[in-house]
Amino acid sequence: MRPATQSAPTPAVCPQCGTQVALGFLACPACRRLVHSDALKRLSAEAEGAERAGQLIGAQERWQACLDLLPPEARQHQVISSRIAELAKRAAAAEDGRTRTAGAGGAKLPRWLVWLGPLAPLGLLLLKFKVVILLVLSKAKFLLLGLTKASTFFSMIASLGVYWTAWGWKFALGLVVSIYVHEMGHVAALRRQGVPASAPMFVPGVGAVVLLKRHVANPRDDARIGLAGPIWGLAAALGCFLVYALSGSGIWGALAHVGGWITLFNLIPVWQLDGSRGFHAMSSVQRWLAVLLIGGMWFVGQDGLFLLLLIGAVGRTVATAAEASADWEAFSAYAGLVVVSSMLCRITPSLS
Repeated sequence: MRPATQSAPTPAVCPQCGTQVALGFLACPACRRLVHSDALKRLSAEAEGAERAGQLIGAQERWQACLDLLPPEARQHQVISSRIAELAKRAAAAEDGRTRTAGAGGAKLPRWLVWLGPLAPLGLLLLKFKVVILLVLSKAKFLLLGLTKASTFFSMIASLGVYWTAWGWKFALGLVVSIYVHEMGHVAALRRQGVPASAPMFVPGVGAVVLLKRHVANPRDDARIGLAGPIWGLAAALGCFLVYALSGSGIWGALAHVGGWITLFNLIPVWQLDGSRGFHAMSSVQRWLAVLLIGGMWFVGQDGLFLLLLIGAVGRTVATAAEASADWEAFSAYAGLVVVSSMLCRITPSLS
């Protein structure tokens, strides 16, 4: 049966000048009137209301929806982009403030800790650990929110099927979740920087990607966005290693090993890989220090992946200009990722 043909949709008519506006246009080609002006007014009112209510994330999301309805060359596009970036900074500052307040050592002890007497130090430790639990729960909520996007969920299921065929459902599920955590690390960093981006999209047999809707020109911000993925992915791999160490189950050890390998591969400073964005913020001295570190790790372990990493690092250092100022935070994160990932790669359990 041949598919039914559909008639082409009728172009809209600009209410201001009467010009026909084709589908997909965000502004009238004649008078430049915004096609979605009514929706923009509604969204901007909701965003301002969310700001007044202190709902910074909600305000960011509504302003981001406004950006999607504006042509990039419009003056409002630049104004709203700046506003989103400012909201992202305010949200990050507020979160840091809450964390410092929750973890402040000078807070008055609850009465129940005093009653415990000699056991009070243990109770205090549990109180401090509550902060960590709350942070973990907040990240878990964020990870679950990512699954509400249909493109993410269905592409994840497709990848799960591909890996299931090759290695069984247990390893396939763990691998897909690890990749998802890695990509959501990028999404979290992009939110903090106020950079619009797509939800994670899985590519079966390859991995997953997050598409940026605006270029990140600042090398410092670019490095933090790029390295956030490997940091989150490595955290997932370390969680797998912890379960492996406690249970001895080979499947968890295999997931920890693969998580370390994926992190190392992403640290190769070439093309669009995360390591390239980390090198973006480093000075020439820092890049050569990274080369020495990678060379040392290759000399000790004789792992072919480190040789590939070394070639990429030397090529990037020699072929491209480095930043004049050193970003030691980016360098420390990159170096730590290399060292810890290499340790996980030394785990060699079976998939049993």
